[in-house]
Amino acid sequence: MLPCLLKILSDNPIICENFYIFTKHSIELSFFLFLLSVDLGLLESLMNINEKESLEYVMHLDNKQYLLSDVVIVNSPTPVNSPTTRGGVYFSDTFAYKIKGIIDDLSIIPLLSKTMLGPNTEFGEIKITTNLLKNGKTVPLSLFTNLTNSVQYPSKIELNMILVKLESS
Repeated sequence: MLPCLLKILSDNPIICENFYIFTKHSIELSFFLFLLSVDLGLLESLMNINEKESLEYVMHLDNKQYLLSDVVIVNSPTPVNSPTTRGGVYFSDTFAYKIKGIIDDLSIIPLLSKTMLGPNTEFGEIKITTNLLKNGKTVPLSLFTNLTNSVQYPSKIELNMILVKLESS
C-alpha cells in the first residue's frame, strides 16, 4: 500500500491493491486504508489494560533495547483542520493515536536524531514491543511509531510518538 500512498500527490488516478482509486483530491481515503493495518479492537484493549496496569514496553532502536516506562496511549487531536499531507512528506488526520513514554537510559539520545523528521527527510520507524494478556493468552504486540518530539531532562528523556502500525504475533 505504501507505494500508492506516495503517489497520491499526482493528479492522475491510481489503482492500488484492492482496486482503490486515489487522486490528490481523495486523500482522505488513504487514511481509511491506513487504519486497516491497525486492529482497532486490539488497540482499544491495549489502551484499556494500559490504563489499569503497568505493562512492560521495550523500544528497539539500532539493534539495542531500551525500557520505556510511564507509557500513555491516547487518541487525540492533531493541529490540522482536515486530513492533509504535511509538508509534502507525511499524511496527518485530525486525530491520531499518540504514545508518550520515558526512557531513563540517556545513551539513546544520539540515536533519536536519526528517527525524527527535520534532521532527516522522512521519519524513521521506531518499534516498541509489549505483551498483552487477552482471554487468558499472552499476545505479543509490536507497535510501530514515528517520533514527533522529545524532551530531555538530566536523568531521563520523554518521547512523544504517533502510532503508525500495530501488529500481533
